[in-house]
Amino acid sequence: MVFLYYSSTAPGRGVTAWANWRLAIPELAKRSRVLAPDMVGFGFTDRPAGINYGLDAWVEHAIGVLDALDVAQTDVVGNSFGGAIALALAIRHPQRVRRLALMGSVGISFGLTPGLDAAWGYEPSQAAMRRLMDFFAFDRSLVTDELAELRYQASIRSGFQESFSAMFPAPRQRWVEAMASDLESIKAITHETLIIHGRDDQIIPLDNSLRLLQLIERSQLHAFGCCGHWVQIEHAARFNRLVGDFITEK
Repeated sequence: MVFLYYSSTAPGRGVTAWANWRLAIPELAKRSRVLAPDMVGFGFTDRPAGINYGLDAWVEHAIGVLDALDVAQTDVVGNSFGGAIALALAIRHPQRVRRLALMGSVGISFGLTPGLDAAWGYEPSQAAMRRLMDFFAFDRSLVTDELAELRYQASIRSGFQESFSAMFPAPRQRWVEAMASDLESIKAITHETLIIHGRDDQIIPLDNSLRLLQLIERSQLHAFGCCGHWVQIEHAARFNRLVGDFITEK
């Protein structure tokens, strides 16, 4: 079984697991059972009053979902912000993770990029959404007015802006650090790990994945040229084959 965790930086505060993984879920489901939960505070998952959003809460939520579904162990795929959760899950609950895949991953310290700062600091408007989406895709033909409008409408759903604004107020470098795991703990990861990154990513630097490759002993890195932060969208067929082969190989 595979667990998919998505990016908090995806354009639109109303991002959902389906919006992020819609091209991957049907293909990966041909090979494995796929679960793509909305993380607490995002999408259509509840926003509990008084919750302290952070890495501890998101890892706890992930374990709670696994426990509720009686899943003892799973493959975990984390995109960007979701990569930080996947890393922390493998570190804190190693027996619950079989294989680990990280795409454009947060989870180690790096300098806040203009793209990430813009994503975390987005204030809803159609123009702002259009500008923000230009950070995400290498292929600007993917950034259509229709897609920008769809993402904008998602970002103004009731409660979405309020919960997101509470998570990443400026100054935002501190939230990069808050999502990072200890380097020695990352070095201690023994899971087979697939690392994926778009070479032209303006949100999370490729250097993150190069560092993870050096830190995690049983890891492999696949970098896609002519690709931004949306490997699973810009190179969907190749991404699905790569991840699908990784989670099903003996």
